[in-house]
Amino acid sequence: MMEISSSKNPLVKEIKSLLKKKYRWEKGLFIIEGIKLVEEALDNDVHIKNILYTDKLITYTDGINLLEKLKNFKSCFRVSESLFNEITNMENSQGIIGVAYFQIRNLDINRGNRFLLFLDGIQDPGNMGTIIRSADAFNIDGIIIGEGSVDAYNPKVVRSTMGSIFRVPLYFTKDNMESLELLKSKGFKIYSTSLEGSVANYDIEYKDDFIIVIGSESQGVNRNILDISDKRIKIPMPGSAESLNAGVAASIIMYEGMKQRGKILSFTTSNAIID
Repeated sequence: MMEISSSKNPLVKEIKSLLKKKYRWEKGLFIIEGIKLVEEALDNDVHIKNILYTDKLITYTDGINLLEKLKNFKSCFRVSESLFNEITNMENSQGIIGVAYFQIRNLDINRGNRFLLFLDGIQDPGNMGTIIRSADAFNIDGIIIGEGSVDAYNPKVVRSTMGSIFRVPLYFTKDNMESLELLKSKGFKIYSTSLEGSVANYDIEYKDDFIIVIGSESQGVNRNILDISDKRIKIPMPGSAESLNAGVAASIIMYEGMKQRGKILSFTTSNAIID
């Protein structure tokens, strides 16, 4: 494997630039960092452009195994610890970082008993990562990421998905209303989360083709979207908390929807892993 020693190397400069959304979208590239994420990317046949690593990687058993997998990967470069620290924005890096290509999909989605999420202004990276990870766990058909939402390819979001970002189909739109009206015209039902005029999430029949709209943490679902929604839904809460964060709320709704659709046959603590 080749070695890079200068911070002026074009690859090093490129990785640094990908910390900013503008350059990620100009280049169609994003950062994957850490042993698990790089392994997940390889296992899911993600198109990886380059990988940089340090000797720190071989201090981990999983790191040694990963390096063995990468021995025939042509664009893998060793760098010094000091140079690597100029690139990473993680406090406790495992000594490996990669650059992967976006997976951009056409929003012209056809019907077919589909369960989709639409994110209307989700701004917190942790919530975005939780939603993507839960969508993977509950086998959701895709997530449409609307305007005003945090970039799904933000390094913090990517890390928090724990590799689920490589498996969940992601769609992007710059016009929330236009996209939802298009899908509604095709026969998709739109169910938006709201505390006003809502029915309990378990009283909805999650059948055929539908979209669950999750609103922003501070404002909720946009009023114009509420107006074109077929139903407004809420999660009944017998406790004293006024609300749930967007990631938790979306996860509860996804679970209910997939349970109704027969996708979840049994769910016990033995196969529910929390980390």
